[in-house]
Amino acid sequence: MNDPMRTLFQALMMPASGDDALGGVNFSTLPDTPAGTALKAFASALAGTAEIAGSGDGDEGDETGSVLGGAVHRIRHELDRRYRGDARFAATVDSAAAIINATEPVTWQPKLRETLWSVFFPEGTGLVEEWDRNIADLRARRVVEIERLNPEPLSDPARELLFTSNILVTVPTDTDTLDALDHGEDLKQRIRATMDEVQLYYYDHPIHIGVETANNEAIYGMRGLDTALAWEKERGTVAADAQATVVLSLSVTHDGLHTVAREYLQEEFSRGGPFEHLTIYLFTEPDCRQIVETVLAPWLPNGGVAEVQRVFGVDGEYGRHYSFLKAIAAFWHVFVDRTVRGTFKIDLDQVFPQDELLQESGASAMQHFSTPLWGAEGRDRDGTPVELGMIAGSLVNEKDIGRGLFTPDVPPPDTIPPGEAAVFFNRIPMALSTEAEMMTRYAEQLDIHGAAASVERDIDGRTHCIQRYHVTGGTNGILVSHLRRHRPFTPTFVGRAEDQAYILSVLYDDAERVLRYVHKPGLIMRHDKEAFAGEAIKAAAHGRFIGDLARTWIYTRYAASLPWGMARTKRQIDPFTGCFVSEIPYTIIFLRLALYCAGLLAADPAADETVQAILSLAERKLVPLFEQERDDYVATEYRRQRAAWDMFYDALDGAEAHPQSEAATTAREITARCRVS
Repeated sequence: MNDPMRTLFQALMMPASGDDALGGVNFSTLPDTPAGTALKAFASALAGTAEIAGSGDGDEGDETGSVLGGAVHRIRHELDRRYRGDARFAATVDSAAAIINATEPVTWQPKLRETLWSVFFPEGTGLVEEWDRNIADLRARRVVEIERLNPEPLSDPARELLFTSNILVTVPTDTDTLDALDHGEDLKQRIRATMDEVQLYYYDHPIHIGVETANNEAIYGMRGLDTALAWEKERGTVAADAQATVVLSLSVTHDGLHTVAREYLQEEFSRGGPFEHLTIYLFTEPDCRQIVETVLAPWLPNGGVAEVQRVFGVDGEYGRHYSFLKAIAAFWHVFVDRTVRGTFKIDLDQVFPQDELLQESGASAMQHFSTPLWGAEGRDRDGTPVELGMIAGSLVNEKDIGRGLFTPDVPPPDTIPPGEAAVFFNRIPMALSTEAEMMTRYAEQLDIHGAAASVERDIDGRTHCIQRYHVTGGTNGILVSHLRRHRPFTPTFVGRAEDQAYILSVLYDDAERVLRYVHKPGLIMRHDKEAFAGEAIKAAAHGRFIGDLARTWIYTRYAASLPWGMARTKRQIDPFTGCFVSEIPYTIIFLRLALYCAGLLAADPAADETVQAILSLAERKLVPLFEQERDDYVATEYRRQRAAWDMFYDALDGAEAHPQSEAATTAREITARCRVS
């Protein structure tokens, strides 16, 4: 590794003088514990003060006993290749090293933060110092000039929308909880048998069987939606006899739960109801397999059943059920209810704060869905023809709603701490994007109380609007017409930010107009995650961190695999979504991992076992991803899944021409069996 890069690594982790480490922890002072030794060896090798022996290709560990040994070889190879092949990057590295060498003392300060970011995190450079200008610039990049509003917007959203959400279920926390479960003994016996199974899938905060009904996230979310519909009916914005249809996907962590989870939730819905204004359906993986095998099969080519089943389902990584919860709307329109024109996904810890919506945005939740912007056509700033067939709302945290509905759920931090933030700090572009995209209010809302602060007078919601790339897992939807025309999907290998990956599959497809999200100001849901699942979220923090590291790898490889290439993709989705697409992913992933672990160990030397567990989890989750690169796995899977989704939608087209077929009857029978309320 060249001297300028060693200079950066020394300043980050092992300063030679008495200066502070810009990464927050001087690795040489870490305790001589197993994890501390591994971290010190990693830093010493990169800073040029020692060598780590290991395999040349970095696929295996080394005498440190951790994933970090192989990481050194990966980082060296990646940086050397980039330095030699990219003159601009080489100049940036040289300049950064010169600035650090010329700065006394070398301490964490804005100048050196920007210096490090110019190499490792260029998406964040210059954002903090000119915050307001960068917000204005990003809004300007997102403007769409409207050529045609939707002449037939939704007129009865409660009936025309299919609301969707996902339920994640796992085994009870312990046998005592299972024994106390107020369900039949046969069901408890079957649940008990699953507790000894190998866990197949891991989710952030799944519902543990046995949780009190009042604390069951599925019940909470459905109560919130049911209450929102009751509110609408009281004010006459929804017909008194309207029933909103909800499709829930049920993903389980253990295979045996397939035989018990629906029955368990059926009883929970009975206890948690009634849901007077909702008709609720629950789909499991076996249900999805049956749909493909018995409903779609007549219109699938040879081998098509197996290919479609790989993508159409609810188990596995988050990307799989996310795509299902969009695609099911097209299935519903063809086989179940022709009045369904779109779908809107919510998360189960989100509710519509109807009083605040009416007071501060001038419209209820259902009224927001009737905007003619949803389905409008126009041109973006580059002149690209777009159709706004998707819609995106926003979130306000439960703890912040007292400050106003338009309070960003991700505000800019008061300070930027040393540590992991020295090489990656997505909080900054995330907060910037939240303010620039999600908090924009159109001039049509100027007269609404409290709306003037972030209104863009030139973005009036009639001739100009905002398109969105930064979206959240809930509060977004798509019209069935655009779903069937563009056929977007999130690949099944995406386990983080599956919501933001969805549009990438069709970012520049072959359509005359490309598909985009329209930003709808005021379509805001209250996010109750901290009040509702705060402890579960804290417990999953380390796993989420490893998932974020995997996100950098997957997003980078995915962007590079798309037909329009990484550069064009990243140019559109920067700064937030794009900051996970990196030219030096190995380096970012392992530096973040090392700095994160060093921070935990420096704060508490007794945390060695925790750090070892994090490093072990990183090896189990990350190394298999890197090994896939040899087979060009991501690119191959994207093409294969693209073809499978084409088969799915082609089959729907074929079935639509035969509404009286046996398959159509079977489809209605399956959906009827899936009804739970």
